[in-house]
Amino acid sequence: MTSPLPATDAHDNASPNAGARRSARQPIDFCGKHVHFVGIGGCGMSGLALMLARRGAVVTGSDQSDGEAIGRLDRAGIPVRVGPAMHSLPDGTELVVYSAAIKGDHAEIRHANARGIPSITYAEALGDAQAGSTAVSIAGTHGKSTTTAMTSWVGIACGLDPSVIVGATCDQLGGGSRTGATQIPVGALTGKPGVLVCEACEFNRSFHHHRPTIGLINNIEEDHLDYYANLGEIIASFRDFAQILPSAADGGKLLIAEDGAHRREVSAGLDCEVATFGFSPEADYQVVYDAPANRVGVLWKGYTLATWTNRMPGSHNALNSAAAAIINSWLGADWDDIAIALEKFGGLDRRSQELGERRLGTGKAVRVFDDYGHHPTECEKTLKALRTSEQPTRLICIFEPHQHSRTRFLLDQFASCFAQADEVLVPHIYFVRDSEVEKTRVSAQDLVDRLEAKGTRALHIGSFDEIVEHLEIHCRPGDLVVTMGAGPVNKIAKDFLRRGGASTTLTRAGAALLPQFATGTSGSAEAVA
Repeated sequence: MTSPLPATDAHDNASPNAGARRSARQPIDFCGKHVHFVGIGGCGMSGLALMLARRGAVVTGSDQSDGEAIGRLDRAGIPVRVGPAMHSLPDGTELVVYSAAIKGDHAEIRHANARGIPSITYAEALGDAQAGSTAVSIAGTHGKSTTTAMTSWVGIACGLDPSVIVGATCDQLGGGSRTGATQIPVGALTGKPGVLVCEACEFNRSFHHHRPTIGLINNIEEDHLDYYANLGEIIASFRDFAQILPSAADGGKLLIAEDGAHRREVSAGLDCEVATFGFSPEADYQVVYDAPANRVGVLWKGYTLATWTNRMPGSHNALNSAAAAIINSWLGADWDDIAIALEKFGGLDRRSQELGERRLGTGKAVRVFDDYGHHPTECEKTLKALRTSEQPTRLICIFEPHQHSRTRFLLDQFASCFAQADEVLVPHIYFVRDSEVEKTRVSAQDLVDRLEAKGTRALHIGSFDEIVEHLEIHCRPGDLVVTMGAGPVNKIAKDFLRRGGASTTLTRAGAALLPQFATGTSGSAEAVA
């Protein structure tokens, strides 16, 4: 039998039902331990590395390519080896943490195994980092990064001083992570273990390694069908995640969407407190949304708790912001302060992000946006939000399909989700994780053919340079161009702007607002990067 978790852990005395779903092993105490990160350049990995370093760990890392995250690590004094994998680890390495992109035959993992150095996944390390904190895990097929950033920003603005790991760059958080207070400094939970907000990804069931006190399930749809057999398996995986939460008596809470999250299957028989949110009047927290004004409100038992105006457009972001608001109220923040904070949330990279504009002759400029959407629902909601909020003369979408398996499994859904676009340009499918055999089963032209059959004007143009040339010739004043996908498709947007002599000009206000609210151990943009 394993020894009990530390007394500060939120899972002390949790129910047997929850304990059966949680890892039996003791969480690792990282303080003073030399931890080496393999694949450290990702948003999550770099954020966790920074957090553990601030908690007293000795951190080193490696990655095959350079990038902004590596620069932040370097400025924080964390040495990173960039380039092909080496067949050795830094002297003194006691633990290896590796990203989901790293395979078991990686040279550094093999070396760790040969020397008897333990190695764990990023998800396992994140779960261990949650131990002893008031952990908030943000789950769902869509909206994890946005909701995590919103939740964290509101917590900062309201004085809760949370620690944060988000899978995207957010200026208002100083990057993708911050390390906050070890105890909640204000509100109804003053003195409780400090807040840690992070994403909970369902791919390969990695969120089963989390140790949350509060969980959010925004939505559940078919995705990652290269890993899950069907939607039923996905729902079951989210249910297992929900069962990790401690009992209501021990502070466990689950916020789940009234609609679109299969709440009956997920929440039946849970020991934690369960509350629903959504546009339906049947939800515990009813969300109201005025699309033209982008105005959001939250009602409880018919009583208006708060209203605010979102800077990020769309009904999906109305729900994201409402979830962030509710969670922060559970953490002890005041509803008036929550509303003020949400009105100042400027957004994050690659989420309906305006990159700049370019003039082609006289008349209105062509405005250029970028978005991370790579699932049919994400694409459809983002395009509808841009059409409604920006009202362009034409909406031109450059969509880079992400993964051959996702494209093949969801081909019919993709064919129906671009109706808001006047033209869809499709480069080659971004090849990641799939087998070479899977690569032969579907092509970008297959998607274009389905789009055309649905009445959407579409064109397959293989290379990014050729797409930029197409935009040069065919864009008109007043057009809105949006690049969309989880791969490097935003290079097209940036190149199109550069060819016009324009530099990308981000419209988010986060960097300017940060000093007003940053508190605790992270009072500067560089400190929280």
